[in-house]
Amino acid sequence: MSKFTFRGLMAPVFTVFNEDNSVNVDSIKKYAEYLKKNEVNGVLVNGTTGEGMSLSVSERKSVTEAWTKVCKELDIALMVQIGGAPYPDVVELAKHAYATKVPAMLCLPELYFKPKTEEDLVDYLKSVSKHAPGVALFYYHIPMFTGVSLNMPRFINLAKASIPEFAGIKYSNGDLEQISPAVESGVTVFIGSDMILCSALTLGFDSSIMTTLNICPELSVAILKAVKEGRTEDAKKLQWKLNKRVMEITENGKLGWIPSMKREFNKVQKEKGLFVGKVRAPLKDLE
Repeated sequence: MSKFTFRGLMAPVFTVFNEDNSVNVDSIKKYAEYLKKNEVNGVLVNGTTGEGMSLSVSERKSVTEAWTKVCKELDIALMVQIGGAPYPDVVELAKHAYATKVPAMLCLPELYFKPKTEEDLVDYLKSVSKHAPGVALFYYHIPMFTGVSLNMPRFINLAKASIPEFAGIKYSNGDLEQISPAVESGVTVFIGSDMILCSALTLGFDSSIMTTLNICPELSVAILKAVKEGRTEDAKKLQWKLNKRVMEITENGKLGWIPSMKREFNKVQKEKGLFVGKVRAPLKDLE
């Protein structure tokens, strides 16, 4: 198994766009400094929040390179999402991650010729991972987008036995009952749902990748601390506060997740000089 020891809270960062919707990498260091100052010591680049699937391969590479440099300077753990593209492009991004010395990759399943079984998924990820030896590999389980809903505990066991670099999954599904057997799997499970952080931590999970870490990181940091200290009631109250914040931002779920979160980030960070721009097509900006 590849050595990637990060545990805790990881922010899936927004991709910064200029007014003309081109990629802006010049603001990344200031963005990273803000996260570090607020006790967020890990970032996921080119994920769903970062609209990675709406970027070209060359853009994804440039964003990866910029974040790699900044993360090394600030001692921030880095994970890069390489999936959501035709297979040859996914392979190219895996090779780039290896060449750039990215410590960890996150990968979606094949999105057109979808895996039908856990074995199919393992085979696909294994074929990708071999192009980045030594780079920790995480699977991105987000069935609401991919339509791939397989048994994650079974997949984890198969992947551990077959992929040397396999290190865990990002679990973006609100069903904790389905994933609970993986608590003792020996791999890292990053919970990807902001509104169940407290419940997941109470079950024994210790890591999370959540969009709201960009906007109100202090709430999740406080939830994590409260659970660790056994202050369950405090953690519950903080979770309800975070959930209320999410509902306010998305107007009770009526607004698109990424456009509403990106708009809120810009609103909150305006006075600090941080602006990540609007979303890119096919997403629609809220303005």
